Amino acid sequence: MRFLRKLYDWMLHWADTRYGAVALFMLSFAESSFFPIPPDALLIALVLGARAKAFKFALNCTLASVCGAILGYAIGYYVWWGTGDTFSPVAQFFFNVIPGFNEKLFYDIKALYDRYDFWIVFTAGFTPIPYKLFTVSGGAFQINFIMFIIASVISRAARFFLVAFLLWKFGEPIRNFIDRYFDRLAILFTILLIGGFGAVKFFL
Repeated sequence: MRFLRKLYDWMLHWADTRYGAVALFMLSFAESSFFPIPPDALLIALVLGARAKAFKFALNCTLASVCGAILGYAIGYYVWWGTGDTFSPVAQFFFNVIPGFNEKLFYDIKALYDRYDFWIVFTAGFTPIPYKLFTVSGGAFQINFIMFIIASVISRAARFFLVAFLLWKFGEPIRNFIDRYFDRLAILFTILLIGGFGAVKFFL
């Protein structure tokens, strides 16, 4: 935990430098495939420092995150498997480094892909569920790449532009609200959205 705290503080310090936007792009890119901390904290700090650039920062974050998702997909697609159904050293590295990620969770994700397809990618991209687990697993299970990209663009843009909009509109007072409730609201919104589409499909 101390290591993650130091990593979090290191990430935030970029907001006080002229390289903040570049750091946001690189960290958003890395978070989609291997970096452990979401870029939202740096996005919030940058937007509060320059609210006129709120949507530019959100676009930066979105594009980088989707590009990182493509890298995660490529890792899963090209270097995840060893001989036959065995895991490669790269896969073992992910299992050892990413907290909570193991072989059981990996195959549980496959079951989610088989059942929910587009929606599980969207959910992982919009909510606090670790997105990297699904980008790498998506490549390993060779899910439809076009669907993967569409779901990633929509979910990542929705998350980052929503954060940017709230900060642009309300400024510093909304910061504590985002820190405390945003992840819960994101999960609730996703449940309602999926439930709404399910209801439409049921009645039609």
